[in-house]
Formats: sequence, structure tokens, C-alpha cells
Amino acid sequence: MSSSTFSKSIMPKTERTTEEKGESRMKQQSERLGVEPIPQLLVQLAVPAVVGLLVMSLHNVIDAIYISYSVGTIGMAAVSVAFPIQMLVMAVAGAFGIGGGSLISIALGANDVDRANRVFGNITSLVLIFSLAAALLGLTILEPMLTFFGASATILPYACDYQGIILYSTVFFAFAFAMNNVIRAEGNAKTAMLSMIISAILNIIFTPIFIYGFGMGIKGAAVGTIVAQGITAVYLVYYFLSGRSSLSLKKAYLIPKLDLIKQILAIGASPFVRQSSGSIMLITANNLLNQYGGDLALAVMGINFRIIHFVTVPILGILQGLLPLVGFNYGARQGERVSASIKLGLKAASAIAISAFILVMTLPKYLIMIFTNDPAAIAMGQKALRVMFAFAFTIGIQIVTGGIFQALGNARVAFFLSLSRQIIFLIPLLLLLPLALQLSGIWAAFAGADLLSFFVALWFINRYQGIFFKASLPELPATKT
Repeated sequence: MSSSTFSKSIMPKTERTTEEKGESRMKQQSERLGVEPIPQLLVQLAVPAVVGLLVMSLHNVIDAIYISYSVGTIGMAAVSVAFPIQMLVMAVAGAFGIGGGSLISIALGANDVDRANRVFGNITSLVLIFSLAAALLGLTILEPMLTFFGASATILPYACDYQGIILYSTVFFAFAFAMNNVIRAEGNAKTAMLSMIISAILNIIFTPIFIYGFGMGIKGAAVGTIVAQGITAVYLVYYFLSGRSSLSLKKAYLIPKLDLIKQILAIGASPFVRQSSGSIMLITANNLLNQYGGDLALAVMGINFRIIHFVTVPILGILQGLLPLVGFNYGARQGERVSASIKLGLKAASAIAISAFILVMTLPKYLIMIFTNDPAAIAMGQKALRVMFAFAFTIGIQIVTGGIFQALGNARVAFFLSLSRQIIFLIPLLLLLPLALQLSGIWAAFAGADLLSFFVALWFINRYQGIFFKASLPELPATKT
């Protein structure tokens, strides 16, 4: 009798039954990724992600509307200055969740359940350690940090009021952001969508209560966010402990393993750079906007940034649905399904990007008017929005291409593609174009970065066309544990 057979024979019947049920759920949720039709799977995985992300974006939009109409454009400018902090938290949590999620998808495709659970446990530990440290550091250096991020003397008190409260929800926010990617990696996109919807709806409900009902102004928006994110985190913990997940949240899996952490961070470096470079970009842009356009320009950036994010977020939903599909079939060595998934993802993302481009170009004034009735902000905002979005029809290919290499575990290419738009192109353009074009140069920098990044993505598609179009897969990455 083998040791594994002997251990099962002496295992209590109830425990063995629970383990067998968990393995059955694992197969049901993950193995379908390797057998069901690709279009059907992409719809099943991407639509919940798109809906969830749209709802999450909608609550950011509604928050901005509440703040703009209750505090004025100065409140909108304050939130814009504070937003890079939240982007940095998202960047790190995303690195843990997306990087680990890719490893989980590959492990499930290779039928390595134990490895998937150990990756999950290490993601959880990393999120908790980071979020507590980030909250403590942020509260310690809040004022100088916001000043460095571009807050003027007028904006600083409002930004401190808002971000000083938001920092207390760092652990909830980081946990929810990371776990959404883990849940998608196990093939349970509907639960990931539900958690985002819960957070968004609660935020939409509580924010006006605290802003208007309790007369808290911009502080009320922050308190509403904390309450919503706290309840969402409790829901996610319940999901993992209730047995509804294929993954197991056990103490033994929470012990950090250096080899696993290195692999999580290597793959997670790509989304981390993409998110953190966005934060660095906003810090750079905010300081330049403060110099060339003042508080009004900062408010316009805050409005335009939310509009652009909202109309393009479905592309991120397509990518989130695509990652487990590509990762699983890559792990299972099904090249035809990998290539078919990639081609369909590129087509869907491009269709969304083109639709968003048409919407913004035809209705910029009305999109700005959702957020403010300030004539000066509307006039500046619609001109800026058209310039910033001039080459946005290319971003579908940019985003999906970087995500594909991430799903395949090719950390180097994914990392470079993440660097290309924000760091290699956008920040230098932000520093150079205003020297000649003043404020207009800041808006034009976004369009230039989109175009240049598109050409880089096309080069990599051509360079790795075997993966994209010919079902030729590279070797699996090393899986030290």
C-alpha cells in the first residue's frame, strides 16, 4: 500500500469527504476552460468582469459627481491629487493578485491543486503585510506626500481630509482588489463580479448619507468608501471560508515561501508597473497642471481621467476574462485553444476601443457636464478630452498584448510592454511638450503615448506570431516550490 493510499485510509471519513468535494469543485470550475467553446468561455468569464468593473468605475464616477457638486471644483482637484496614492495601493495589490492568479491558472491547468493553494495563501499574506505597512506610512507622511503629488496650498486641506480617512481602508481595499483576481483565476468570474457590485452599490448608498445627511462634505465621501470596502472584505473572507471556493484558506498555506513569492512578483511586475507608472504619470501631470493651468486644470484632469477610465474599462474586463483562459490552456499545452483565445480577445478589445473613441469624440461636452456645471471647466475639459483621446482606438491591442505575455508567464516582455506607455513614452512627452505648447502639450502627451505604444505592441505581435496565430507554445516556466 502506498503512503498516500495509507494516509487516505486512516483519514477521518468526514475530512476525506470534504477534501474530495473540494477537488470536485476544482475540476468543475477549472477543467471547463480546456474543453468548452472559446467564444462561450470568453463571454462567461469576461462579461461578469466587465459588469463588475463598470459598476466599480460607476461608483468612482458618482463619488466624483457628489464631491464636485457638494464641494465644487476645488474638491474635484483635491481628489485628483490624492488619487495616485490609491493607484499605488492598487498597483501592489494587483501585482500580488494578478501575478499569483496567473500561477494559479497554470497550476490548475497542470492539475497541481496543492501548488494552487500554496500560491493563494502566499498572496493573502503578502496583501495583509503590505496594506498595514502602507497605511501606517501614509498616515505618517500625509501632508508632504500630497504636496509632492501636486497639491497647492488651496487644495491641500481638502486632500488631507479625504485621503487621511481613505488610508484607514487600505487593508480592505487591497484585499478585495487582489482576491478578485484570484477568484477569476479559479474560473469563478460571477463571484468576483458580485463582490465588486456589492462594494460599488454600498459606496453609492453610503457616500451621500455621510456627505449630505451628516454634513461631512469631502470627508463623508471617504467614510462611505471605508464602510463599503470593509463590508466587501468580510464577504470575500466568508466566500473562501464557506467552502464555495475551489481554493483553501488554511494556516499552513499562509506561511510565506520565498520561491513562490519570487514567482508571484516576477509575473506581477507587469501589472504593478502598469498601475504604479500610472501613479507616477499622474504625479508628474498634476505638478505640471498646477504650473501651467492651476486648480482648474487639476479638476479637469480629475474629470477627464474618470471619463476615459469608465469608457475603456470594458477592455480590462476582456483581459481579465482572457487571462485564466490563456493561462489554463497554456498549462494544459493546448496551443490551438491558446491562439484562438488570443485572436478573439484582440478583436473584442479593439471593437470596444473603437466604440469608446467614437463616443468621446462626438459627445465630449455632455460627458464633462455630467460632473460639473462650471462653464470654465466645461470649456477646458471638452477640448482636453478630445486631444487626450485622439489615438485611443489603439488601446485595445496595447492592453491585451501585454496581458497575454503575463498569462503565459513571460515576465520580461509583459514588464516591458507595461513600461512602454506610461514610463518610456508618456512621462517624457509630459515633460517636453509643455515647453513648446504650454497646457495643450500636457493633453497632447497622452495621445502621443497611445500611438507610440501601439506600434510597440504590433512589433511584439509580429515577433511572437507563432503564439498569436500559429498555436506554437513556448516551454512552461520553471515551477520551483
